[in-house]
Amino acid sequence: MSDDRQNSAPHNPAPAPGYGAGPGTAPAWLRQPPVDAGSSRGDRLRSWLSRHSGMLLSATTVLLLLAFVGVVGVAVLVSMPHARGRPVVFPTISQPAGEQASTSASPPAAAGPFDGTPAAAFPEGQAGIALTAAKRSGPFTEKQVAAALAKVRTALVTARLDRRFMTTNDPEPLIRQFARDARADLRKDFGSGTFAAYATRLAPGARLTADQPRVKGRISYRATKDADGIRILAVTTNFVWAYAFRTGSTVPGDGLVVVHDTVVWSVPHPDDVDRSSNGLWIEDANSYATNIDCAAFDKGLLDLGASSHGGPDAPDPDAVFDPDTTLDLPDTC
Repeated sequence: MSDDRQNSAPHNPAPAPGYGAGPGTAPAWLRQPPVDAGSSRGDRLRSWLSRHSGMLLSATTVLLLLAFVGVVGVAVLVSMPHARGRPVVFPTISQPAGEQASTSASPPAAAGPFDGTPAAAFPEGQAGIALTAAKRSGPFTEKQVAAALAKVRTALVTARLDRRFMTTNDPEPLIRQFARDARADLRKDFGSGTFAAYATRLAPGARLTADQPRVKGRISYRATKDADGIRILAVTTNFVWAYAFRTGSTVPGDGLVVVHDTVVWSVPHPDDVDRSSNGLWIEDANSYATNIDCAAFDKGLLDLGASSHGGPDAPDPDAVFDPDTTLDLPDTC
């Protein structure tokens, strides 16, 4: 999927309008020949790469082998013995006087959808989005840096974790968090599906479990200048988001869709731009998603993939859970 948004930059006080050209075409998906349909559900891990460089996106997918672990439980019925048709009464002991304590061990926790995968060790939801300490950076004061980091964190929570946002057809709760001059092109993203590089929307009928998504990644920032010489604070986020979907499978990871994104957000220095351009922008975004329904993701929407799709084995099944893994993955949808 491609989207030409080259030379995107906030407004400066000069009369040049806009934040770039905005996407002009619908997604154009890369395709590969179909893979062997005989692969088992444990063999599938579909993946999509959406490249958003200067808001330029393209899409690829990958399949990854998930190991199958089976556990067989046996139930044994224990009946009360009888003697000549009468219940046998076993002797008991008298309870001593004084304080008593009985064994009351809690039963083991029920198996969760993340068990058996690296995401089981990830923090839940917002707890996985840790902000680095705010310090003065170039012309940006410590207070300005702290404010920019807070804006980015709030946008991440809305875009990737807010269930109302993910399940309704209203992108405005996220779009309103950006500079006014950035909003028109963002609305075009949501009209074309390119928003998937930085935001999660569920496909109709897709159902998450009650479990919060698991999150792992990092945030960094630096003061720099854009192509027009405007001083900006560039905030780079690199996160893996693991979503648990409802499934009847008991194979570890079979119900998970994993999204890995890197996004460069920017906040211009207020002295360099008009008031309408002062605020949050997206400079660049790249992402892929695994175990997806390819037809849904053609529209940028997230759903668990169908078991009928197979694919080649990947050398490391845990790699998609690692924020340091490359986003340059092959398309197998």
